[in-house]
Amino acid sequence: LEGGNAMRSGIMAGDSIVAIAVDRNSGGGLNDKLERIGVATECLGYDATIEALTSLPPPTSSEDEIILTVKRIRKQPKVNVKLQYPPYLNEPDTYIELFAGENLRRAMLTRGIKLNDKLSERFDSGGTGDCGADGTCATCVVSVTKGGELLSPMKMTESQILSKKPRWRMACKTVVGYGMMEGDLTIQVNPRQWETRANE
Repeated sequence: LEGGNAMRSGIMAGDSIVAIAVDRNSGGGLNDKLERIGVATECLGYDATIEALTSLPPPTSSEDEIILTVKRIRKQPKVNVKLQYPPYLNEPDTYIELFAGENLRRAMLTRGIKLNDKLSERFDSGGTGDCGADGTCATCVVSVTKGGELLSPMKMTESQILSKKPRWRMACKTVVGYGMMEGDLTIQVNPRQWETRANE
């Protein structure tokens, strides 16, 4: 209510009261004992919650504390990803929606996106095949053309391997929505194939 106690408490619309307790000091002096009397209110309807709250004893002194525990539902930030494939494949752009905190490689693979470049040589051994997300082969690299700020910072190994390709990222070592950010991300899948075809 406008002007009510909740206005100054930090409680927001949509918060759910899950417990309330009264902490009371008894005994006085060196023999103080803390007594906590509480009730759980999670999943109770309005009337049952009010009944539980009013069942608690009122504070008896200014030193008594009322402790209110709330749960706050927070919207999970999302990142809209536009995937572009090498032009010679004649594949249309694909759009997927990822939640902040998802690993880019895992998220793409679970959505059926073919990520690893079969034509590229492994960075670590020069052979073919991927390293299984160890971050050593660089066959899952993507080129970020928009929204790079939405990705987790590069760690040392990735930074060293991709030092000559500042827009490239290893999908296996990249988290989208870094810092719980939302936004739009555009990436080119299999960037080596883009460069190879451009040079032909």
